[in-house]
Amino acid sequence: SKMKPAFKEGGSTTPGNASQVSDGAAMTLVARRSAAAKLGLPILARLRSFAVVGVDPKVMGIGPMYAIPIALEKAGLKLEDIDIFEINEAFASQATLTVDHLKIPMDKVNPKGGAIALGHPLGCTGARQIATLLPELRRKGGKYGVVAMCIGTGMGAASVFELEQ
Repeated sequence: SKMKPAFKEGGSTTPGNASQVSDGAAMTLVARRSAAAKLGLPILARLRSFAVVGVDPKVMGIGPMYAIPIALEKAGLKLEDIDIFEINEAFASQATLTVDHLKIPMDKVNPKGGAIALGHPLGCTGARQIATLLPELRRKGGKYGVVAMCIGTGMGAASVFELEQ
């Protein structure tokens, strides 16, 4: 490739296999079931669990690899129970590492495209992932989905959602 490595000389992450910073806006509303009912709002899904982990900031991209198993355990679920994984691919290498390490079937990962295809609107990425996940779960007749991302300061986060039937 003629593209220069982004982080270190001889590295494999280039502008060609990394997400572009994009502009975007999204919103999610998290509320108690009783509050949503009182306001007449539809309930799309239930947040089953959430996990945040710390990793070495030099390899912050590996955060989802550690956050996903913790979030699944807290939800009382196994990897095989999950119908769709929305794993933010800030860089192709870090998303691929997570998928390979956890042995996630590729047909369950980012079925509508990830950040390399859709963009990475910093500050709105998690909401964008949820807004992509829930309709796709419904379309495919799925029940459980995971949203996960790395965080530039050396963290990883994952959430488990159960689609409201």
